[in-house]
Amino acid sequence: MKRRNFLIYSLLLTAGCTTATERNAPKASVSLPETLRFGVTDVRTLQELEQDYEPFRMALAEIFETKIEFVPINSQLAAASTLRSGQLDLAWAGPSEYVAIKARSQAVPLVSLNRPNYYTTISVRGDSGIKSLADLKGKKIDMEEVGANTAHLGGIKVLLDAGLNPKTDFQVVMSGQETIEELKQGRVDAWSTAVHIYQQALAKEGATETDYPIIARGENFPGDIFVVAGKFAPEVVEEMRSRMLANTDKLLQAIQASSLGKKFKDVSFSPSNDADYDMIREVYKAIGQDEYLQ
Repeated sequence: MKRRNFLIYSLLLTAGCTTATERNAPKASVSLPETLRFGVTDVRTLQELEQDYEPFRMALAEIFETKIEFVPINSQLAAASTLRSGQLDLAWAGPSEYVAIKARSQAVPLVSLNRPNYYTTISVRGDSGIKSLADLKGKKIDMEEVGANTAHLGGIKVLLDAGLNPKTDFQVVMSGQETIEELKQGRVDAWSTAVHIYQQALAKEGATETDYPIIARGENFPGDIFVVAGKFAPEVVEEMRSRMLANTDKLLQAIQASSLGKKFKDVSFSPSNDADYDMIREVYKAIGQDEYLQ
């Protein structure tokens, strides 16, 4: 009886030691590619990439322990084709660009870069008599540029939510500039833009919110997003995501060390959530530009 108990205890001890050894053993590391080609969806020249994104490239190279090469992207929508063709491995995309990339390639989202005050404002002249979004029916609204995240897509979303039809109830004007000039000169009745652009324009003009009051603001826009080409194995993608999230301080310091610091003030990284970008898909459908989703 004693001999049998001794054997049982010996087996339990051996099993326990084996389990503890397995639990304490380091996990096998996942190797990342020797080189990753990295681009930004609204940066079209190598010179601009090197000027504005070099600290971030260096931080990525250190975190991934691999070589990071810049790849200029010829247009906002070209990122999808370069990811598909293998010319691009990793992209920093704006919200609207991400929606197009996701629809047109097998790219996988990694992490989002969230901006705490990233929302649309719609402002008017103080002497215009316009007090609400309903008053914009039949009016001209400057939305700066087709596909601009907060100015165009965010503006349309605000007006949609107010019950206005973007195809019939107002006229969109694309001035191509992030200034208050069109509104100031009376060439448009309202201006849709990001809150920080609005504030910068007022400061430059020496104007106040009384001169150009905000009549509506949108919900916070989803952040920029980092995506990788669909060719990578799931474990490689997860390793990239884990390393970025584990080193957010280093990445944020790199952003603040460049000219990007002013634009991306007080930002934070988080795991990406594709559903956050459905508001952009809704807008593209409402304005009849479903091709961005195909």
